[in-house]
Amino acid sequence: MGKVIAIANQKGGVGKTTTAVNLAASMAATRRKVLLIDLDPQGNATMGSGVDKYDVPATVYDLLVDEKPAANVIQTETSGKYHLLAANGDVTAAEIKLMEVFARETRLRRALEPVRDYYDFIFIDCPPSLNLLTVNAMAAADSVLVPMQCEYYALEGLTALMDTIEQLASFVNPNLAIEGILRTMYDPRNRLANDVSEQLKNHFGDKVYRTVIPRNVRLAEAPSFGAPAMYYDKSSSGSKAYLALAGEVIRRAETATTA
Repeated sequence: MGKVIAIANQKGGVGKTTTAVNLAASMAATRRKVLLIDLDPQGNATMGSGVDKYDVPATVYDLLVDEKPAANVIQTETSGKYHLLAANGDVTAAEIKLMEVFARETRLRRALEPVRDYYDFIFIDCPPSLNLLTVNAMAAADSVLVPMQCEYYALEGLTALMDTIEQLASFVNPNLAIEGILRTMYDPRNRLANDVSEQLKNHFGDKVYRTVIPRNVRLAEAPSFGAPAMYYDKSSSGSKAYLALAGEVIRRAETATTA
């Protein structure tokens, strides 16, 4: 059964979508079968995957609201060589529609059941807010990967996010766990970044990934070309970092399976 990882942070601008796209592409490059789910109405993960969000035959809306089979909604052609459940502005309407249906918090989990065994990893790019879409992601996920910048406000936001995950686990998904904390846009020359990084490691221990995502121009440029960084510039420090992260996620998953 594929492992479902929600990539979430209530704070915007922390590299959440960048992580979703590049980690999915890096996993696919290791010959894993990967599905990326874009749950953000902005559709940035969709565009970053080389799929035009304004011209897609189906989106997450069709999956969650119209209950179309996942196999009929998934896009199989992306620039990152993974499969995609796309999003666009229609997903905002999906959240409103879901308010009217029974068991609305678990729509995504039930929709993924028929296809989950096909994939090794399923990543969910969550909106930067705690809404019904994010709740659906948490209900469907085995764990949560938290990207964050090493700065003071991000540290405060992390505490709030941990409280949120604990609350969600209590009523929609008792098995939900923290997959890991990923330091993004990291500049080792910044003293505050180093201080916050040390605080994270002291507090969360091995939940903090050893891999650090550097502040990298190529990572910022790649989405405008509709491709993950490894297909835009495979030699960049950003693409190498996400390949290293993929290896770390795989090793953790294998260790958990054999434990």
